[in-house]
Amino acid sequence: MRTILNVIWLVFAGVWLAMGYALAGIICCVLIVTIPFGIASFRIAAYALWPFGRTVERDPDAGVFSLLGNIIWFVVAGIWLAIGHVVTSIPLFVSIIGIPMGIANLKLIPVSLLPLGARIVPADSRVGPGT
Repeated sequence: MRTILNVIWLVFAGVWLAMGYALAGIICCVLIVTIPFGIASFRIAAYALWPFGRTVERDPDAGVFSLLGNIIWFVVAGIWLAIGHVVTSIPLFVSIIGIPMGIANLKLIPVSLLPLGARIVPADSRVGPGT
């Protein structure tokens, strides 16, 4: 089922989202200071291309620079990306077949808001708290 959803996602939303994140990554890599944002954009692009079966988990060892970078990212790009995900998920929710894709679009919001210090892992390998 994940493969079917990923293929449908790829056709209707994944390619366009991934191209946007890849373009942002290229722009960020032009300046040396913003290379970490570019790497994060490329990571999100890969996630936006094939989101079903993967999830985001926070890295507990992310330091202060990750926090500061996330604050800068949130103000400059994160809030606009999140608004874009909400707006594009609305038409997906209108159609019955698009509901899982709308949920996947909303699932991308946390990593688009705060990309530094986040890891994208297979959903099956995620370890719960206390284990």
